Amino acid sequence: MNSAASMPHDTARQHVSGSARYVDDIPTPQGTLHLAFGLSPIAAGGLTSVELSAVRAFDGVRLVLEAKDLPFTNDVSPSMHDEPLLAATTIHYAGQPIFLVVADSHHTARKAARFAKIEIDETPPILTIEQALKAESRFEDGPRIYSKGDSERALPKALNHLNGSLNVGGQEHFYLEGQAALAIPGDQGDMVVHSSTQHPTEIQHKVSEALNISQHAVRVEVRRMGGGFGGKESQGNALAVACALAAMITSKPCKMRYDRDDDFIITGKRHDCRVDYQVGFDPLGRVEALEFIHYFRCGWAQDLSLPVADRAMLHADNAYDLPHVKITSHRLKTNTQSATAFRGFGGPQGMIGIERVMDHIAHELNLDPAHVRQVNYYPEMSTHAEVRAPATTPYKMEVTDFILGDMTHSLLESSDYLTRKSEVARWNADNLLLKRGIAFSPVKFGISFTLTHLNQAGALVQIYMDGSVLINHGGTEMGQGLFQKVSQVAARSLGVTQSSIRPSATDTSKVPNTSATAASSGTDLNGMAIQAACKTLRSRLQHHLADAYDCPADSILFEAGQAVGPNFNLSWAGVVKSAYEARISLSATGFYKTPDIEWDRIKGEGRPFLYFAYGASVTEVVIDTLTGENRILRCDILHDCGTSLNPALDIGQIEGGFVQGAGWLTTEELVWDDRGQLKTHAPSTYKIPACSDRPEAFNVSLWQGANPEQTIYRSKAVGEPPFMHGISAYLALSNAISTCGVHYPDLQAPATTEEVFNAIKRAQGRAI
Repeated sequence: MNSAASMPHDTARQHVSGSARYVDDIPTPQGTLHLAFGLSPIAAGGLTSVELSAVRAFDGVRLVLEAKDLPFTNDVSPSMHDEPLLAATTIHYAGQPIFLVVADSHHTARKAARFAKIEIDETPPILTIEQALKAESRFEDGPRIYSKGDSERALPKALNHLNGSLNVGGQEHFYLEGQAALAIPGDQGDMVVHSSTQHPTEIQHKVSEALNISQHAVRVEVRRMGGGFGGKESQGNALAVACALAAMITSKPCKMRYDRDDDFIITGKRHDCRVDYQVGFDPLGRVEALEFIHYFRCGWAQDLSLPVADRAMLHADNAYDLPHVKITSHRLKTNTQSATAFRGFGGPQGMIGIERVMDHIAHELNLDPAHVRQVNYYPEMSTHAEVRAPATTPYKMEVTDFILGDMTHSLLESSDYLTRKSEVARWNADNLLLKRGIAFSPVKFGISFTLTHLNQAGALVQIYMDGSVLINHGGTEMGQGLFQKVSQVAARSLGVTQSSIRPSATDTSKVPNTSATAASSGTDLNGMAIQAACKTLRSRLQHHLADAYDCPADSILFEAGQAVGPNFNLSWAGVVKSAYEARISLSATGFYKTPDIEWDRIKGEGRPFLYFAYGASVTEVVIDTLTGENRILRCDILHDCGTSLNPALDIGQIEGGFVQGAGWLTTEELVWDDRGQLKTHAPSTYKIPACSDRPEAFNVSLWQGANPEQTIYRSKAVGEPPFMHGISAYLALSNAISTCGVHYPDLQAPATTEEVFNAIKRAQGRAI
């Protein structure tokens, strides 16, 4: 079995036929109750009165709970215990759950919640970065600072200087399957929870705390999600805990799913932020000194904001060797939805900051932006490059695997960048109203959890008497193809056909203490754990056959469903049957922990990543100067997946990552009014990219090269890194706008139609 085969998703047919079963599709027992939250209409204030008699009297309502009614822990926070399930005395954001309705149907619960009479002593909310800074409303005592060299001394000495500020918008996850949970009570106080979550163990922890029972009494199962993107790492806690509490009280199965509006209004988003910069550089465009200030708007609760903002700092260098750099990060508390994990986990916000700097330098010096980027690259580590000592990142990690020099040369050549750049210039000279732009951007993305202890995984592999194999691990399937990749790993490790392998639902009773499927580490961690379990089983079978046929164990090979030895050739099923009859254990666990990583987030020093994944993209766009309307014409991507486990799945991830990243920086805009009300809370007001927004020409290739680190079959993670390719779409828009005038357009993000129009005016010197 070739683990690098391009094979379809393990449940692709079910997806396209509509037969794939999600949480809301699970057949429920008769008498299942349905839940809905009653939400705060106010962003900030004191809760003075909650009158719920009409809610309780509503036909079909079985139970209504307030904070005072909760029997145990009123907490669903993944971090610092600052997220109550139900608000008790203080309102922190518009959309915060205040009470819980348990009813005979989903619609009954939602309708009944509207009859509540809630009085809140409203106070002025803290909504903006400026308001939070003025009020000293923040997480952590002050800003976090990472640095390398001495920027304060080096910056004034530079010949050229620029400064600027980039506002970067947040992003709604907009997973196709909304948040959902189902809790089924068992005997002896046990609870089975089906949850649409990326982190089953986190759900297990929070439910056990809320019910005041041991973790072994809570079993969480996840077969699949209809998308997650980080939005189901911590945001599913509230639904699971609510269902489990109601199930415990009523002794009935309880189910909850958010309508799309509620999902928007309640759940966390990507962090929006502002990036201020000062840069000094030489006439060739090389950065001599650079200072960043990140202002992250974290919302009402800490959630995962600290590691997200940390990672933005860790990717503030992207692909560039910066001799003197200082990164200051403010984590600000506001009366808005909590900001949470989202694909890239802060990396995109850090990366777009340095790409904006490179773009600004190129404009100032009238140089090709691709050239400016290349002269600032880390030293190349290819075999034919000049031997150079590895450079270090701002957090003191050596970059020993840098390959973007070679990748850039290859992509610029295959995309015909220089020729097309000239063609774009001719087009712009000949066309008054429509302007084209083209841009190149690189990606260097670190792979591992920055919280070191999360870099571990377990697995369980079971071989049945007929030779079929059931695998289980701590990773969750959210459409990315993790189960298929890990199944391929199992097939190759055991030497059996793919049809022999079946992945089972993620289950905390089979593999305990799992990490979230996040940080692009799903295959890295769980693939290695599965391989370890398979190696154990394979060794047992080899020694069994060695005893039976009097030959060395290491002379026996398993391949394509056959066991081949010096004097025998047996079928896999025959070997398994023989082993069972010889009382050989056909079940094994596997465990893996990522080696060679250490990280001190307070000092900002260490090796937080095992390796880097690389990529590069060239994107071409066209804009209408009269309206700001625009579209992506072409995108060329060259991406580094190491030795790809499944090229078809990896290319799909790259295509989807680019489109989602481009959406973040162009069409997707979150808008709150001055009272903290989220106004973009439905598809009618929030625009994700549609099929028509896909580039007309979309060329994706995989870089041919193995991971120098000993990952699973030398592959590289592919979940998050492609998201940052969307930055090239933003840069291409800026490039097109810059042809409208002599001034730097100062394009902000998201580059909506309105913002593109305004940036055109700024380029013309008519600032809006």
